[in-house]
Amino acid sequence: MDERQLRILRELGELGSVTAVAEALLVTPSAISQQLRLLQRSIPVPLTERQGRRLVLTDAGQTLAGSAIEVESALERARRSVGEFLDRPDGEVSVAAFHSAAAAFFPLLLRALAGPGTPVPGLADEDVPQEDFPRLTREYDVVLAHRLEHAPPWPDTVTATTLLREPLDVAMPAGHPLAAKRRVTPRDVAGEPWITVHDGFPVLATVEAIAAAAGKRLHLAHRINEFAVAAEVVAAGGGLALMPRWTTRPHPALVLKPLSGVQAKRHIDALHRPERTARTAVRTVLKELQEAARTIQAR
Repeated sequence: MDERQLRILRELGELGSVTAVAEALLVTPSAISQQLRLLQRSIPVPLTERQGRRLVLTDAGQTLAGSAIEVESALERARRSVGEFLDRPDGEVSVAAFHSAAAAFFPLLLRALAGPGTPVPGLADEDVPQEDFPRLTREYDVVLAHRLEHAPPWPDTVTATTLLREPLDVAMPAGHPLAAKRRVTPRDVAGEPWITVHDGFPVLATVEAIAAAAGKRLHLAHRINEFAVAAEVVAAGGGLALMPRWTTRPHPALVLKPLSGVQAKRHIDALHRPERTARTAVRTVLKELQEAARTIQAR
């Protein structure tokens, strides 16, 4: 049995005929009769009987119709509770981000949502290969993910809002011979040792594109995912590295140089399952992340 069948039984008890129930519910009499037959299959005793030309409820039918009132009342309370939950401006919203995005976005998000009556962000860092970011939307309301600009789009199972299209620059010590150049090319940097990410992470594809453009295999001296750690290794003379222009903290011993000749840009996208934005609080967090992105790019 389902809610609609119980309502039909209740209306039949009050209105006294299939035709009257059909008119009240704006359906055909045959549709009402079909739903009554389906309901009867789940009940071991008759729910209706004929009295002349009228179809009336048996004692069992009247008992079940009375229960239908309780069911409808409980469902209405449940719908009202869900509506209140969806419309609440506050409540916890879980947000995950990879490390450099977390460092850039999380402080701005916390400050923006510090007032009363605002969502309470639950923050987590998740440094995963690119193909694993969509799976994280099962666990978190919003996931900040990165992918290279020419990479395939995210799957249709998630909704993506692009927050930043961030250039990837070449980081080098301030005293490096290439530091005097306004821009560097793949040929300029191909002979240097490199610090890059582990396999499966987006930045590696750009490093491989540099090698292809230069026609030379790069020496990948160190594998470090965390940009703050990579910056220290670059500063110590361990090699060059690709660094995001806006979301990594400036290092006093480093300079960042734009790269010509390859597509060196990544998207930072906010991923979520479509149903999550039914909540006002989630929509507020997405709006504040977009505002944070404008602040990050401007500074």
